Amino acid sequence: MGADGAVAGDRTLAFLAGLHRLVIRATGGRLGWRLGRLEVVELHTRGRRSGQRRSAMLTTPIADGDRIVLVASKGGADRHPAWYLNLVADPDVEVTTSAGHRRMVARTADPDERAALWPRIVRRYSGYRRYQERTARVIPVVICEPAT
Repeated sequence: MGADGAVAGDRTLAFLAGLHRLVIRATGGRLGWRLGRLEVVELHTRGRRSGQRRSAMLTTPIADGDRIVLVASKGGADRHPAWYLNLVADPDVEVTTSAGHRRMVARTADPDERAALWPRIVRRYSGYRRYQERTARVIPVVICEPAT
């Protein structure tokens, strides 16, 4: 673990995300949209300082109906991931999944919503429980819903 609590360096994570995107594109989307039991999504945000489009490859433990739930864990790092800070500053996001691309609005689950979702999240992937144990911050749960 790094001095800032990061499990893997930001450059390593960026490299792996790029590799993941390459697999999806090289296989015409036949591979890469699942990681174990989790669905993979590409989240597109607007940089909170630069205003430029940013993308992050993430997993979603819950995708039911039109709602996609994300976990801002950053592997249990002591700081929030940049994608989370970006969507807090500008909640209008785009999400790409195996089903296609859509505009959504992202928001942080309130404490009651988080408490209700957390057991489902860790049932789907127990690593999130370990990530929460590694950090003093409460890992945010993000709910993405269709833009109107």
